[in-house]
Amino acid sequence: MEHAAVRAVLDHYLTHSAAGDETAAHSIYLDDAVLEFPQSGERFEGVAAFLPWRSRYPARVEYQVRRLRGAADVWIAELLFRYDGGPWQQALDILEFRGDKVAAESIYVFEGWDAPDWRARWWAAPPQRPGAEPPTTGD
Repeated sequence: MEHAAVRAVLDHYLTHSAAGDETAAHSIYLDDAVLEFPQSGERFEGVAAFLPWRSRYPARVEYQVRRLRGAADVWIAELLFRYDGGPWQQALDILEFRGDKVAAESIYVFEGWDAPDWRARWWAAPPQRPGAEPPTTGD
């Protein structure tokens, strides 16, 4: 898949999920797609195993795609997300496609940290999505 096509798939998911239409959001997946959260050891086999709990998720989740990289059928999205307007957190979303649909997804969530002052003169802040609110740290 090409970058624009993968970005369109992510935007479709994020737009419909934000609107509360999880059924439409999950149309990006093949029926037998696998969703994994390696850090917690969870593996859901098939949309029928993860759409029900995502439809009942107890928090409002917001996402921002910071960067999208990949080629062919494997893509990595660097994400910012937050629950119920709380502090921004970071995640990596590894997407494997079969055709134009997601066949497998692995989501890694992690906390960020402040850059040390001693190397501040050498680094540049990562690019932000146009119109995006910058993440907060240390909250």
